[in-house]
Amino acid sequence: MAATQKSVPIVDFSPFFDGTTEGKIKAGKAMVKVMNEFGFMYVINHGIPKEEQDKAFAWSKKFFEMTEEQKMKCPMPEDGAHERGYSPIGKEKVMESDLTEEQTKELRQVVDIKESFDVGDENHKTWCNFWPDEQDIPGFKEFALHYYDLCTKTSWNFLQAIALGLGLEEDYLVKNHSDKESVLRFLHYPSTNENDLKTGKTQRISPHTDYGTMTLLLQDEVGGLEVEDPYNKGHYLPVPYIEGSLVVNTADCLEQWSNDMLKSTMHTVKAPPVNPETGISKERFSIPFFVSANADTIVEALEGTYSEENPKKYEPITAGEHLIKRLRATY
Repeated sequence: MAATQKSVPIVDFSPFFDGTTEGKIKAGKAMVKVMNEFGFMYVINHGIPKEEQDKAFAWSKKFFEMTEEQKMKCPMPEDGAHERGYSPIGKEKVMESDLTEEQTKELRQVVDIKESFDVGDENHKTWCNFWPDEQDIPGFKEFALHYYDLCTKTSWNFLQAIALGLGLEEDYLVKNHSDKESVLRFLHYPSTNENDLKTGKTQRISPHTDYGTMTLLLQDEVGGLEVEDPYNKGHYLPVPYIEGSLVVNTADCLEQWSNDMLKSTMHTVKAPPVNPETGISKERFSIPFFVSANADTIVEALEGTYSEENPKKYEPITAGEHLIKRLRATY
């Protein structure tokens, strides 16, 4: 690996579908290599059809075009742990976890200019979904649950591949994700005044890492996502749109689970290109799927990620405790 990363690597996942264990291992080793060296990748030939991605963006646009009154019929609960429903601009503040109380307070003064709608498994044993009125946006609920299932199946394919790439049993990670704790998020970054962004009055989203196992991101053509170069801290690389791809990144829980073998990399969303006449940036849509392990899964160093020379770095913790700790710092 070069001393400085030039761009986000691309992983072709098609060998996973060739019907052989060797193909699955090949895809998994490719993902593990990038997660170890960089933490972010584009995945192509992942199994979610482009038509379904296009439908997801069309439905997202319809949802955020509703009135504030219509969207607030399904608000996210205030406790921060119940990741379901609509979160208006300024409610969620994503930030890095290793901050002092004073740094956290200071960052909360800067508004993240985004709104979101979160969906979980409709039959989850603990958390229920909150939906807009069907008459306000007929068909949205049906599609959102369909796309959630597509993302779940794709994430399980990735988990099988990663397990094999780590030398584990193929089902090791999948069986620890069987409770469908993952969350699908429709995200909208409205058009924003460039001057407010430059002066720090507002921002798209603060530099941060993700919380769970990994994230599968569908982004539109507008751009703005940037990822920190792990070999040049403080330097961020653009992650431009690649048609049909998913942007996949390691998250904090998997980093801890792998004893820091797989990197959870800082990333941010900067302002996209600005209209020079108005000083206003374009709106942006993205649809991340946050993959999380079963709440009762014990997260401790996986076999093969530690040794006498490289001992276990973390005390065991459940995936649920790990997630709730981060969520309560976010809202």
